[in-house]
Amino acid sequence: MKHMQTRVQSLTESFANVTIGYFIALAAQMIVFPLYEIEVSISQNIQIGVIFTAVSIARSYLLRRFFNYYHHRPAR
Repeated sequence: MKHMQTRVQSLTESFANVTIGYFIALAAQMIVFPLYEIEVSISQNIQIGVIFTAVSIARSYLLRRFFNYYHHRPAR
């Protein structure tokens, strides 16, 4: 029988994934925004990244919990 991830394990994995993704996205924003003539300060860039990161953590956590439930639900 497969071991189902606990909620804390799911949240920890999602947080680690998104934290690494945050720094990659921040670097990408700093490269891409000027190409589209979007002018934001470093502070604004960081704030935008934090907002998207919070959304990403919630999305990742909820999807993982759904798939864990779906794949480990009792047979009918």
